[in-house]
Amino acid sequence: MVAVGIAVLLTAWPVTWLSAQPASPGAVQVDNDDIGGVVTSARGPEAGVWVIAEMTELGTRFAKMVVTDARGRYVVPDLPKATYNVWVRGYGLIDSPEVKAEPGTLVDLEAVIAPNATEAAQYYPAIGSVLKVEMDCG
Repeated sequence: MVAVGIAVLLTAWPVTWLSAQPASPGAVQVDNDDIGGVVTSARGPEAGVWVIAEMTELGTRFAKMVVTDARGRYVVPDLPKATYNVWVRGYGLIDSPEVKAEPGTLVDLEAVIAPNATEAAQYYPAIGSVLKVEMDCG
């Protein structure tokens, strides 16, 4: 009986271990309560930008935000089951269009580069700009 148990364990263990490996190196992995993907723009992958997932289906506003890594990858983890509006915000960008997504899905997002610094500051003002305005006013 013990020998049969050990044989089953040794047979099943490599299959479980292989299924836990990423599909390809660097690929974003999500489980059934995450939303993940890659953020790109005309400049390529966008590192260090915010990805926001927001919903109101539970009777109140709920939002989670994460920052992309050096390759533009993100994972918004541990989300309650609902439909989320997901979008990108960051320095030098204007808010991207919202994309509908549910936990357990991969959603690649397109960041929108601001046409100029004034428009970019409407969405994500730089702290230096805010301080300069306050100092100029008195």
